[in-house]
Amino acid sequence: MKITFLGAAKTVTGSCFHIETDTCNFLVDCGMFQGSSADEAHNHSPFPFNPGRLDFMILTHAHIDHSGRIPKLYTDGFKGLIYATKATADLCAIMLPDSGHIQEFENEWVNRKRERAGLPPVKPLYTTQDAIDCIRLFNSVHYFEEIRINDQIRVRFNDAGHILGSSIVEIWVKENNRETKLVFTGDLGNNNMPILRDPSIIDSADYLFIESTYGNRNHLNVENKIDRFVEIITSTMEKGGNIIIPSFAVGRTQEILYELFKQREKYGERLTHLLEIPVYVDSPLAVSATKVFRNNLDCYDEEAREYIENGDNPLDFPGLRFTQSADESKALNDSKESLIIISASGMCEAGRIKHHLKHNLWRKESSIVFVGFQAEGTLGRRLVDGAKKVRIFGEEISVNARVEMIEGFSGHADRDGLIRWIKAIRHKPGKIFLVHGEEDSMKEFSESIYDELGIGTVIPDRGESFMITAAGVSTTDIAAVPQQKKERYAFKRLEIVSMLDKLKDELDEASSIIRDDLRTEKEDIELDELMNKLHKFEKYIVDIIR
Repeated sequence: MKITFLGAAKTVTGSCFHIETDTCNFLVDCGMFQGSSADEAHNHSPFPFNPGRLDFMILTHAHIDHSGRIPKLYTDGFKGLIYATKATADLCAIMLPDSGHIQEFENEWVNRKRERAGLPPVKPLYTTQDAIDCIRLFNSVHYFEEIRINDQIRVRFNDAGHILGSSIVEIWVKENNRETKLVFTGDLGNNNMPILRDPSIIDSADYLFIESTYGNRNHLNVENKIDRFVEIITSTMEKGGNIIIPSFAVGRTQEILYELFKQREKYGERLTHLLEIPVYVDSPLAVSATKVFRNNLDCYDEEAREYIENGDNPLDFPGLRFTQSADESKALNDSKESLIIISASGMCEAGRIKHHLKHNLWRKESSIVFVGFQAEGTLGRRLVDGAKKVRIFGEEISVNARVEMIEGFSGHADRDGLIRWIKAIRHKPGKIFLVHGEEDSMKEFSESIYDELGIGTVIPDRGESFMITAAGVSTTDIAAVPQQKKERYAFKRLEIVSMLDKLKDELDEASSIIRDDLRTEKEDIELDELMNKLHKFEKYIVDIIR
């Protein structure tokens, strides 16, 4: 069989793996690229296969970086079944139309700019209706139930403990009277996460495809995450500020609500003021997703189910309020009392969170609390990395607020968690493919796997294909495959665009720093040196353009 890595290769988004056997071909995931504008440009590239000839698709979970291009796949001709858990299908039924709405809204803005430039309009990646239409392709399956898709393929979905409905997928492929077992982790969760069960342990794998988001580091101070969270809330309240939590609408939001509920129960009268602070979930999608959580109690862990059986709903407590309209969202920034505002997107790239950051980043009394991974090129990553100034809606905002990252809330297993999970596999894989991680993380994780388990790893490039035979794994001869060579060229071209985008961001930041620096008195010689360096840099840029 041939496996081509079309996303989540040396990056954390765009998960998509194309598998071709001697009798059928299918996808595992079809996610959206997120981050820089160059990364997002991949979303509009044609699929390097004919969607109409795909036999089926397997979806590990509902997050947009794994599911977000399914409507495009559908409009480009795919009409096969999409196998996913019921909770994943339920979440996609709200998340994909929401994504379609965003595509239409952003496309209107793009076309207004194109019209002013005298350019013809372009179509959105897909529409809300496209997303609604593709939902009928979903075929819901139960956890731990083996499904025979055809004479050659059987699959089983196991709990990944990442978000509601997330799955580790076992795939048995029979070719030439020989069966090969592939295991895709999707995104692997932490143990002891709120609401969710721990990730399932897999008995065996011939080839493992494992995420590596935190492959080179461990979550810090996990044991103290709640105490730290409560300290941030109380100290911010005492200063009269707001606690802004950029959170993914599906997964982290519900887990934070669960933890807030538990702390109210745990601290009781000792933190009466914590009980009084209003908690706003400012995301229509998060509101709908929370309803899906309430309707899929079979996915809950023992502790969460016990709350429900006792008549308590951790996702609905006094002081919790949901905002639906834009006017309700705007009104939060006019409030004179301290608020906890949980709002999407989790990486601060779009949505209402940008408005809340604009109104709170400059305030010394407010706090911004990150609870999930921040990809390179995102506003969230720049804030976590310590940016002193950021640009939001064309306006430069000083970062005076307290900015904190609490990794213990992350939905991804850390380095030690990933290693422990692999060690628990009774019959170890012959080869491990590392996906869904930044390149540095993957390289260090690869070394850890070899040092601790003695198993060889592969870190695929985007667009790279591998043949799996009885003899093992080999790369395909790119020179002998013109279409694949063309695909790799397209990927490399977009990488160059990404580098130029990154350079543009760095130039904007440098310009801001230099403008501030020039307000102080400078010697002529210093100014002349700076001017000479800028002239040289200008020459390099002109040479590149030529």
